[in-house]
Amino acid sequence: MQENPLFAEHHDGSPSIKAVILDYGKVLVRSPTPQEFSRMAKVLNVDFELFYRLWEASRGAYDRSDFTAEEYWLELAAQCNTSVDHKQIDILRKLEVEIWVHADPFMIDWLSQLHAAGIKTALLSNMPTDLMTYVLNHLPWMQEFTFKTFSAELRLIKPDPAIYRHTLDGLGVTAPETLFVDDRENNVQAAQALGMHAIQFHSIE
Repeated sequence: MQENPLFAEHHDGSPSIKAVILDYGKVLVRSPTPQEFSRMAKVLNVDFELFYRLWEASRGAYDRSDFTAEEYWLELAAQCNTSVDHKQIDILRKLEVEIWVHADPFMIDWLSQLHAAGIKTALLSNMPTDLMTYVLNHLPWMQEFTFKTFSAELRLIKPDPAIYRHTLDGLGVTAPETLFVDDRENNVQAAQALGMHAIQFHSIE
């Protein structure tokens, strides 16, 4: 890990940052391509731009488990002015998981380095139950985290301050002892408002 003033030691030997909290999508795993997203639009038999706009607008409630997977896809299909059967819903659920599991090897390596250096790490993700179940059972690097917070489990989503406090409590650290990394500006601002160091992720560079 490159030297960073955030991780420098205080005069008493304690590190400035004792924990790092990481988002999942577009931070630890790459963003799905338009071609990958379009596979779901094709199942629904709708225009890609319409599908993506409605998909993105509907994520909060789904990530918070306000709907079951079946209810979510039925509602999204209705918004797209189309319909889906149970078989198509199963396909959509599998496709959505498939496009969100391509890890960024550089970020996973950094996660391992933080773990090896004794820095506590947490995952804090707005994530629906289908994807949560998959990553917990199929991604070995999930074991690197000291603590994991999933919106679907907690029934809260970022940028609600309560989900950040839950993660801080789980790590046993204070906000000023924590670095938060997320791709969304409003999530970063919410972390900063609580006193956390926070970085909006754009790329490794």
